Order: sequence, then C-alpha cells, then structure tokens
Amino acid sequence: MHRNDRTAERRTRALGGAALLAAAVTGCATMPSGGPPQRLEVPQGAADGVQVHVYPVAPHKDESPDDLLAGFLDSSNADQADYDTAKQYLTAEAAKRWRPDAQVVVLADAPRLSHPVLGQDDTRAHLSVSGKQVAELDGRHTYQARYTDDYEQEFTFVKVGEGPDAGQWRIDTLPDGLIVDQTNFKNTYKPVHRYFFATADPTSERTQANPVLVPDPIYLRRRIDPLTEAAQATADGPSQWIGPVVSSKLDGVKVLSATAGDNRIATVKVDGVDLGKNQTGCRQMAQQLFQTLADQQGKLDRLDLSSPKGGCTLSAAEAAQVAPGVLAGGEGGTQAYIQLVDGRLTRYQDGLDPAPVAGVLGQVAPGGQPRPGELAVRRDGNAVAAIGQDGRNLYRTGLTETDKYGDPIVSSRAPQPGQGLASPSWDGRQDLWLVDRDPAASRVLMVRERTVVPVTVDGLDGRTVQSLRISSDGTRVAMLVHRGNDPTTLALGLVVHGGTAVNPTVRITALRNIAPQLTEVAAVSWGDADQLVVLGKEADRLQQLHFLGTDGSQSTDSPLQGGESMTALSATEARAPGDQVGPAVLAASTNASGQRLYRLKDNQWHAASSKWPSAAFIYPG
Repeated sequence: MHRNDRTAERRTRALGGAALLAAAVTGCATMPSGGPPQRLEVPQGAADGVQVHVYPVAPHKDESPDDLLAGFLDSSNADQADYDTAKQYLTAEAAKRWRPDAQVVVLADAPRLSHPVLGQDDTRAHLSVSGKQVAELDGRHTYQARYTDDYEQEFTFVKVGEGPDAGQWRIDTLPDGLIVDQTNFKNTYKPVHRYFFATADPTSERTQANPVLVPDPIYLRRRIDPLTEAAQATADGPSQWIGPVVSSKLDGVKVLSATAGDNRIATVKVDGVDLGKNQTGCRQMAQQLFQTLADQQGKLDRLDLSSPKGGCTLSAAEAAQVAPGVLAGGEGGTQAYIQLVDGRLTRYQDGLDPAPVAGVLGQVAPGGQPRPGELAVRRDGNAVAAIGQDGRNLYRTGLTETDKYGDPIVSSRAPQPGQGLASPSWDGRQDLWLVDRDPAASRVLMVRERTVVPVTVDGLDGRTVQSLRISSDGTRVAMLVHRGNDPTTLALGLVVHGGTAVNPTVRITALRNIAPQLTEVAAVSWGDADQLVVLGKEADRLQQLHFLGTDGSQSTDSPLQGGESMTALSATEARAPGDQVGPAVLAASTNASGQRLYRLKDNQWHAASSKWPSAAFIYPG
C-alpha cells in the first residue's frame, strides 16, 4: 500500500462515513482610513466544533520503509491513549525504549520524508524526517514557539529476523516524542489553562489579603479523557517558566477522575490527601480545579471535590473571588477614555461625544501647570498617573473636582523630549510601573504610593526597555525591547518581589521571546489574563494585529489586518456583563487627514466620533 493509499484509508476510517463539516476561515479587513466601518472577522480555531476522530491503522504486510514511516507518523498522532498501534511499527526493543510523551514537535507543513538509504546487506535502512519547525511541546505539555527551517531527525529500520513479523521492516531507532504538522496539531491537541495561586509579595499586605489565580497555558490531547487529564496536569504543578511566581495546593495529589454533566456540576475524585482534616486546603484545591475545568467545560455552577477521607464543595460565586482577572478592575476596568490633543482626559461613551473627567485632567492645563503627555488610569478608576508632555516628570492625581497635581513623584534626566519617562502601567494592586528611556541611565521603575523602587531586569543582553505593560495580577510583564538600530521585539518576563515593606526589591527575570515570528513590534497590551494583543510585522508582510497566548501560541488562526496606519493600541482584561468574548481593543490610526480612533466591537472597527481632535484611546491598567 502506497503512502497516498494509506492516507486515504486513514481519512476514511476517521470519518466513519459521516460528512465532515468544516468552518471556512473568514477574511480580514484593514484599518479603515475613512468612510463607514468595515467588517473585521476574528477567525476561530480550525478544529473548534469539528470532532474528527482519527483511528490508527496497523502496518500492512511487505510495506517499504518510507510507507512504514508515513504510517507510523499517522498512527502516533491518532486518538489512542497508549499508542499501542503506533508501537506495532517498531521492533520489540524500540517499542520498550520509545517515550511518546517526551515532547511534540510541530512542523509548518506535512513532514518531508527522505528516500530510504539501504545498508550493504539490505536488512537495514535509514530515513530522515525534516521540515520547518514552528513550535514544540515539552514533557509537561508546555507550548513554546520555536522557528527553524532545518529541523531533521533520522529513523533507522531493520528487517525482523524471527517471530510474527519475520521478514518485515520495522523501525529500530527513532527520536522520543511525536512529530506533527500544524493542521493535525490543531485537530489533536487543545489549549488548556491550568491555574495556580500568585505567590504573595512579602512586602505588600494587598497580595497577602487578595489571593488570585494565574493561568498557566498547556496543550493536551482533545479526546483522551480531557477533563481528567487537565485536572491531573494541574496537580502535576506549574510549567518550569511560571513556577517561580506561583504556588499550588495540589502537590502530591493523584486525580482519579474528573467529570462534568449537563447540570453544570463538576465532580473530581482524588487520592493522596486527607481532605477531611484540611477543609481550608480542600477549598483552595477546589478553586484551582474549578477554573481549570470551567476553562474546558464552559460555565460551571459547582465543583464537588472528594477523597477517600473527606471532601468539600465550591460554588461558582466562591470560585469567582480568586478568578484570574479579578484584579483587572471589574466593570470599572471596561470604561474607556479618550485623551484629546489638548491634553484633556475624557470618558468615552458609545454614540456620544467624550465627557471631560472631573479635576485637573479634565481641564486644559493653565499657565505654569504641566501639560500631560502619556496617561494611565488606575484599574479601580480612582487615580491617574500622568507623565508630562516633555517626559521629564511623573505625577499622580485623582478624578474628583478638587484633585490637582502634586509634586512630581519621579523625574528623568533625559536630555531630549521623547527620551524620558514613558508607558505608565498599573497592576491590580495599585502599584505603578514605567520606564525611563534616558540614554545614559535607562531603567524600569515600580512606584508604590510615593516610594520609587528601581527594578532589576535580567537577561536584557544589551537591549533597553522602551515600554511595558504589567498584567493585572502583577506576576508577568510584557516589554518592548531593542538594541541600537535593531527592530523592536516583544519579551515577556516574570516579576519577583523581595525585601521588606520599608525597603522592597523587585526583579524581572526569565525573559522569553514569545513572538519570534514577528520581525518588529509596535505596541502591546493585555487582552486577558492569558492573552496579549500585539501590533507587529512578520517578515515581508504588512503590520497586523496578533492575539498571542502568554506561551506564544496564536489565539486565532490568522492575525487581523490593522494597516500600516495603526500606531497604538489599548486593551483590557476586564469584562462587563454581556460584553464581547474576545479582547476589547482600542486603536489609533494616523493618516494624511490626522489621527482617528477606533474601537473593535462585535468584530467591527467603529470610529469613535468626537467634535474634538483626539490623541489616544485608554483603558484602565
């Protein structure tokens, strides 16, 4: 049987004679330069809603090494928990050695197979699998974007000398793990978020009093008991990268089963822990598991957690108290603001002209008062960080009639405008983050009340931080960095707190490039607790809007056209009741007629009408 025949057989068995309905990938619209709003579709994952069960096919008699290898690659990616059929392609010793769960290599296209190279006695052959690698999963299911054009692995085949397979070719040496192309990866694997508690900042009472769960994205096989697999993956602990800033209450726990019914009640049975003697710990475990299973199952009303010795029940309302994004500001975090070109801050309201806020920021700066440049509204909507237009000083003020500017909190010694303070960003515990782009003393700062804390950034390797955005939980920070005349790139780092309340210390560490496919990045914002909205370019392409998970995986099948005129963006992790499911995005577009502001809503760009020239769109954070 030739490779094309085997593929046809595999597809026929997978479909089982039923019609396969696939959703068409929709088109994209560019940022409008004028006229009515244009339709902008957000493509969904190709496998969403399409249940294609792939059944493995055992090797056929007298298959050549190349057909055998093609069949093995197909069968190893089928929906079979123990890989028993795939192991039939291997010699008995190779089947014992092979570790299929060690990793998953994701190629851009179908693997390329070389022609067999036979040994002198015609009982041994060598083939290689090659292709363009785009990602990989490690042994803990963690996704990492990894772009290389020269992936290659060698397979060795032997003719079996005795037993039921005597005279047949079988694979004798092979790499551990699986090799899969992007299309099959999307069909076979599903993004899963497991959840862990943010490690408390020892210098801040706010983190100790307000625990919050942090998402840790992984990929699991779609149809191999996905709920139990997700629950066990959570019990196994966090990924190596995020581990330093989170903790788990599930250490040492063995998940026996996890189910959820149409009644929206999840049931998890575990072993290895006495839940009867530790009700507080039981509820904390349930909080982690509730979010993990709700991410897979959809809405849950309750989770019942039990062990041979006791258990507990957690309601949806109780789970919401520590849910990811709970520090994003709630409905207040969805209030959009427009900063006018004269510096005034206004509240954005659909279909209405912006209304100036109360206090000094709602007024044109009088003589002697600093004219604001960049602004950041605190997530609770009760304070604003304002950097003067020249980038020299940082101020903080409120949004009531009596609020004024106080003395500067931070000052920069940058010699020229545009080189000083920039990108103020609030986390959910009212700490303010910003950068000083002074060429002689580039630095990242955290401001707590009026205490200014210099932040150590590991792993910059000569690069400087141009701007940043902190997550609402304060554990991760997205930064735009560059070196000399090199393009600006995106790095994601972990935030580690230390010291004392009187003398706090902060370090950003474990920098990772989560967008290696982008040759240049113009702007970034948090669109959810686990998602970044990124404005950037791929090689030989126009600037586009990308939705990236914190592991670097694409949240949509393709980026959204933004157009070269898009210059800035703002997004929010917060969601108002009934708000759109996807990220809420505001964007600024500059063209020959000046700057226009747009809001992405219901998959359409809507121009923000205003009688006054506008400078920026702002979400709290």
